[in-house]
Amino acid sequence: MKKSALNNSKPWLILIGGVILFALLSQLINFRIDLTEEKRYSLHPATEEVLSQLTEPIHVDILLVGDNLPGGMRRLQKSIEETVRTFNAYSPEKITYSYFDPLSVAQTEQEAFIGSLTEYGINPTNLYVSQNTGQQAQLIFPGILVSNEEFETGALILKGERGMGPDEILNQSIENLEFELSNAIKKLVSPEESAIAMIMGHGEMSEDEGFGLVEALDGQFELFKVPLEQAQSPTDLANFKIIFIEGPREIYSDREIYLIDQYVMNGGNLVVMVDGVAVDISQAGGDGTFAMPVDSGLENLLFKYGIRVNKDLIQDLNFGYFPVMAGNFGNQDQMVPLPWPFYIQAGIMKDHPITKGLDVVYYRFASSLDTVLAEGVKKTPLIFSSDNSRILTAPVRVAFSDMEQEPPIEAFSMKNLPLAYLLEGEFTSLFKNRFLPEGFSKADFKESGSGKVVVFGDGDVFQSQRSLQDGSPLPLGEDPFSQFIFANKLLLRNMVQYLVDPDGIIASRTRTFQIRPLNKVKVAQQKTFWQFVNVLVPIIILLLTGSFVWWIRTQKYSRKIK
Repeated sequence: MKKSALNNSKPWLILIGGVILFALLSQLINFRIDLTEEKRYSLHPATEEVLSQLTEPIHVDILLVGDNLPGGMRRLQKSIEETVRTFNAYSPEKITYSYFDPLSVAQTEQEAFIGSLTEYGINPTNLYVSQNTGQQAQLIFPGILVSNEEFETGALILKGERGMGPDEILNQSIENLEFELSNAIKKLVSPEESAIAMIMGHGEMSEDEGFGLVEALDGQFELFKVPLEQAQSPTDLANFKIIFIEGPREIYSDREIYLIDQYVMNGGNLVVMVDGVAVDISQAGGDGTFAMPVDSGLENLLFKYGIRVNKDLIQDLNFGYFPVMAGNFGNQDQMVPLPWPFYIQAGIMKDHPITKGLDVVYYRFASSLDTVLAEGVKKTPLIFSSDNSRILTAPVRVAFSDMEQEPPIEAFSMKNLPLAYLLEGEFTSLFKNRFLPEGFSKADFKESGSGKVVVFGDGDVFQSQRSLQDGSPLPLGEDPFSQFIFANKLLLRNMVQYLVDPDGIIASRTRTFQIRPLNKVKVAQQKTFWQFVNVLVPIIILLLTGSFVWWIRTQKYSRKIK
């Protein structure tokens, strides 16, 4: 009898022992198996590298909260949770999360707190949700705050290109969650100390004196204003991760061009923002003025690298506005927004780590770009004009009076003109088979080298505009008239991260999660069938299996009794 009891309890003892053994092994061996097709629960190696540097716990505040959020927002909310949990699984330190409603802050402190969120790019969004009494507006903050014991940073997580549908924007935001969270953590654990040079001495950055670059990149990189004439050799520039040339108005000498050329040949990253024509907007009133061709001395260098900035201006029907005086209202000056096709709101982006998911980038007086043959150089257009554009060859008349009449739509027949190019690969020096400028040794000269060059046909794309009230520089991308914030700052940050480390966390922006929407017609036609399959079929299978087991046991033990 005792032996029979032992035999009956033996399977249960084995089961309990196996569970205990599995629990002990799970504490010693940490592993994850991602069975999803898109590797949704896996991380980019660069993200794993960032997490490996954690030496203290990290906490994530999810600001996307609210009652009765629609399904898409709940999916984004859940995806943030899943991303944090995935990060925690790979991290040597604990990464926790909680929900926090910015509107729960005391009324006296709420305005200041919401203002601090805008410094991270987290702007409130009005969301319309369905209630029993109809639609109701609800203010949401689609962002996250990441903090350790000492510091805090934040990131906006709801991003998409203009023209995308709500589902596309949500899906792209989910795709970029890994980058946004890992980038925020990186700011906490390993602040950048790389140096960036802003070339001075040729009328560069005349509008804001470099405020746009400094304001956008401060805290991530050290920025230096470098008078190029003081550099003695290419090695003086070698420590700079990136060199910016922003809107020069005076010609570069052969000596200065040689220094820039050799910087690229030695693996440097160059960002060139040049105007094909010069425009004095202050003269656009009355009879107007003319935009005339302007030379920077960099034309031959860029041509050798495979790109040409043309002496023209692009007009686009997806335009911005320019404030002009329209008389007085009582004793107050009356300003009205004038449609201004020279100001382009570019919202068509290349699916590239630099530009994927970007909102509109603002251009002011952009020239067209052409590519030319340059062996070994890959040319990638990053940003495009709309489907209704045109090119005006210099000299171009610029007058406010021309905008009093609606522009003829049929004249804007050009589509998707490239507004920025990324050049990568093996560059050939402009000075190959040429005499070197005086003072440089042939022994130190490199005929070719691997580098990266980004070219914009607008010298102002990373320059801040000024406030209409006090004339102070505004944050990069903010329009002084409409107060709308364009994506110029985010474009700059993405570009810098890519140039410095193209295989780093910026590469995680290439991830794609496929949207798999249900076919609404099939859902309506096959609803009853699939309800039957999902509800009744499992029960039927369970009953049949139980009956079969009962029949087997009956046959087995009935024979023994006989």
